[in-house]
Amino acid sequence: MQAVFQITLHEKDLELLKLIKAFFKGVGKIDRNGKDAYQYRVYSMKDLAVIIAHFDKYSLITQKQADYELFKQVFDFISRKEHLTLSGLQKLVAVRASMNKGLSDELKAAFPNITPVQRPLVKVPTDSINPYWLAGFASGEACFFVNVASNKSKARIWLRFQVNQHIRDEQLMRSLVEYLGCGHYYPQRYPDAGELIVEKFSGITDKIIPFFVKYPIRGVKALDFEDFQKVAEIMKVKGHLTESGSELIRIIKAGMNSKREVK
Repeated sequence: MQAVFQITLHEKDLELLKLIKAFFKGVGKIDRNGKDAYQYRVYSMKDLAVIIAHFDKYSLITQKQADYELFKQVFDFISRKEHLTLSGLQKLVAVRASMNKGLSDELKAAFPNITPVQRPLVKVPTDSINPYWLAGFASGEACFFVNVASNKSKARIWLRFQVNQHIRDEQLMRSLVEYLGCGHYYPQRYPDAGELIVEKFSGITDKIIPFFVKYPIRGVKALDFEDFQKVAEIMKVKGHLTESGSELIRIIKAGMNSKREVK
């Protein structure tokens, strides 16, 4: 049994992972993870102490804080070598059962009678959202989309800012709608997740874009935000209603998000 801290990002954000590793004093390793991703992993107990010291000082905002608190329990179990006894291992597995997505099928089969511990209650500070935190959160969780729908007469073009999050963070998502002053939250848009969506053009131009200009997006997603801005500027002057403007927007859209090539 081993405690591991890891961050997995698309290969386009390899440089961002390198910055994270440097921030954490060079601890951990970065390795390729699958065909198009890289993973930053910290797994030695000495190096994990660096990670824990950071998150003890700077708490997580979402319900992932509960996973972190459980992770610390696992770290303490292993530090005290309690996992080397059967009773200690069972306690550790009970904690693991309440973390993230729960136990794997293999662990369920090996420990069929384990009762998961209760997840810690995390109070979301909805009245004091830090804009720098939100910029970092959006860098990982938000998407900037340009949508184009064509019919026989003309193309309909609109922008969308979107954040998907586990349903456990509904309170936080609703507070972000209030904080940003635009958009709507749709609970259970998916089986276990809700969605914050901003599509109203005034909300995009008056709230979303000014916010992320002041508090920048990091990583390769910053390029998507720049393209998002370009399309918004075209739309402000009704350029999307012209054939040339519409075609330019299509070209910009074709290089965004998953279609972006970054050398």
